[in-house]
Amino acid sequence: MSEFQLVSFDTIDHYERMAQKAAALQDELLTVSAVARRLGVAPATLRTWDRRYGLGPSTHEAGDHRRYCASDLAKLMLMRRLISAGVSPCDAAEQAKNHKGEIKFSSIIREFEVREDVVAGIDKALLAFDVAFVEETLRHEMNQHGVEVTWHEIIVPTLIAIGEAWQSSGKGIEIEHAFTEVLKKVLRERAQAAKAPVNTNPVILASIGEEQHSLPLHALEAALAEMGIRTYFLGARTPFDAIAATLPRIAPPAIFLWATFSQNARPEYFQDLPSIRPAPRILLGGPGWAPDQCLGATVVLGIGNACDEIASAIGVAPNR
Repeated sequence: MSEFQLVSFDTIDHYERMAQKAAALQDELLTVSAVARRLGVAPATLRTWDRRYGLGPSTHEAGDHRRYCASDLAKLMLMRRLISAGVSPCDAAEQAKNHKGEIKFSSIIREFEVREDVVAGIDKALLAFDVAFVEETLRHEMNQHGVEVTWHEIIVPTLIAIGEAWQSSGKGIEIEHAFTEVLKKVLRERAQAAKAPVNTNPVILASIGEEQHSLPLHALEAALAEMGIRTYFLGARTPFDAIAATLPRIAPPAIFLWATFSQNARPEYFQDLPSIRPAPRILLGGPGWAPDQCLGATVVLGIGNACDEIASAIGVAPNR
């Protein structure tokens, strides 16, 4: 897999309730179904990850169902984000099991429901090379529910299913490529159909260094377009010089820099940018960033959070 990242976020209207819920997770033991709802995956996927990779509940009492603790949930969240960012399920599981740093719960508090009937329909259409059905289904879902909800409830579960199928059989790389291209096409359409922009100067979106993953940028661009926020899309493998040259010419209110892998998440990409007034808000997205190396910037954990931060930088209300 090559293009995706999971983005699960809290809403601006429920910060207090979600903060309380996040704190409660530290001691709460959760069932498979509860964890599946929080992560936006099917319960069968969690059982597969437990059986195949050893990422299951760490606590178990005799005569009772196994339940997930906060640490289990955090590792599963990281695995899901890595898979949807392009890491293979096997490698993502290894990284999640060996991860030593803190994993914040804020990105898993908002619950999304996997709509398994829609996901199964897309999967069958991909296997039958029925790209038209996939395109129309995605357009319908985005028209009905918007980009963020469609991403969580339809797109990410589909990509996880594709990745699991490829991991177990070694086949289906053409399915992943077809799905990626369909997604880009539909997201571009969504972005180009934006309403009248609320910002004069566009927001810069870029995948930095040798980062080849650009689908998260397409998703963010489309979600911002739904809010009437204009963007300047630089895409994959954007060199530092390109961002530095663009910055003073368009004076963006915000800059979003994406990095899936740590080797591309170099602080100089935002620390060494030329100074302009007013200074843009620097937002960093993707699993590659280490928060302790990102002083002077804001690390965002997904589409909703990124949209909220960008709306704040522009001075408009979040679209919630």
